[in-house]
Amino acid sequence: MSSQENQGIVIEDIGNSMVKVRASRHGDCKNCGMCPGADAMVIDAKNPLEAKPGQHVIFEIKQVNMLKAAFVVYILPLVAAFLGVVIGGKLSGYTGHAQSMKAFQIGGGIIAFIISIIYVKIFDKAAYRDQNMQPVITRILY
Repeated sequence: MSSQENQGIVIEDIGNSMVKVRASRHGDCKNCGMCPGADAMVIDAKNPLEAKPGQHVIFEIKQVNMLKAAFVVYILPLVAAFLGVVIGGKLSGYTGHAQSMKAFQIGGGIIAFIISIIYVKIFDKAAYRDQNMQPVITRILY
């Protein structure tokens, strides 16, 4: 399974073999530059090596998890909005309100988009609790 290694500094021990790590963003984040904190991010990582605050570490993020998260956050809401528009159009025909098809399409798109955003929030909380989705410290540099 492919993974991505990043370098960071342990800034806080949060217990349960977890630490907060300040890390530089990878190349994709630097190229985008949309975030105000494009230079650094703080993540929670598993700490099997018992790294202490102030130590420089290498942590690993599984590539499969990053792709799954990117799909859920960026692609799923767009697909849901499109399907909501299609379903809204079909629903207007079934209910006999073909003259107001655009209103049904807009409403369907908005409702499906909102549902997908709620799912993104649920996925985010589940991913945070899932031990397999969390970054892991693999080496202590110094």
